[in-house]
Amino acid sequence: MQIYTKESLIEKLLEIVKQGWISNNRHGNHGGIGNTLEDLLGIKENNLPIPNAAEWELKTQRLNSTSLTTLFHIEPSPRAIRFVPQVLLPKYGWAHQEDGKKYAKGEMSFRQTIHGKSRSDRGFKVVIDRESKKILISFDAKSVDRRHKDWVQSVKKRVSLGELNPQPYWGFDDLEHKAGTKLLNTFYVQAEVKIKNKSEYYHYAKVMMLRNFSFEGFLKALEDGKILVDFDARTGHNHGTKFRLRQNCLPMLYKKATTII
Repeated sequence: MQIYTKESLIEKLLEIVKQGWISNNRHGNHGGIGNTLEDLLGIKENNLPIPNAAEWELKTQRLNSTSLTTLFHIEPSPRAIRFVPQVLLPKYGWAHQEDGKKYAKGEMSFRQTIHGKSRSDRGFKVVIDRESKKILISFDAKSVDRRHKDWVQSVKKRVSLGELNPQPYWGFDDLEHKAGTKLLNTFYVQAEVKIKNKSEYYHYAKVMMLRNFSFEGFLKALEDGKILVDFDARTGHNHGTKFRLRQNCLPMLYKKATTII
């Protein structure tokens, strides 16, 4: 595995940018931008929460994309309850669209992507309590869109229409440790994408060096709807709870951002 210093990595990235359009090395792979760049850098693919190049993590993204970037997975507390599969899914879930088709009859779903700026159409929101140092998930039945009125009535029968009790949460200390471990010092590379003769090509066009993770910046991004909490569970499987980031917002999470290209 190739090992880099910060300076030699910058030099290598500049060489890659100058190469122009580069073919996707992992045909059919949705993560082709990152995988191809790892190949060009001589870095082995891994999903462990450790830096990809010396003490720096490598993050890639398509330019002009509306897709969200997954920052990390972390289940809410109290974890002993297994809150998503044991509370949110059975008490606040709804019939899965493949109920009785792809999945067995009675398959339930709880899929919500929420943030701190406004409530979702089902009344859920991220609430930051700086006094208790918690990021909480809140439910307000009055905010539910009228097209979900039948679902609201089913929730009332199952658990009542009050606030979640207890509320799932992430403590500041746990979340700052998790985020800081994943996001400390990052090379952020964005690429243009084109299709030619049914093959995908990348032009690595923008490189930033992001230093010193800011937890206050992280909280602000949650409040502003730039970071979202993504629940994705069904009766047969919990796909995990993710913190996800909107396009071009990664620099918000650092105290120092330096544009290389």
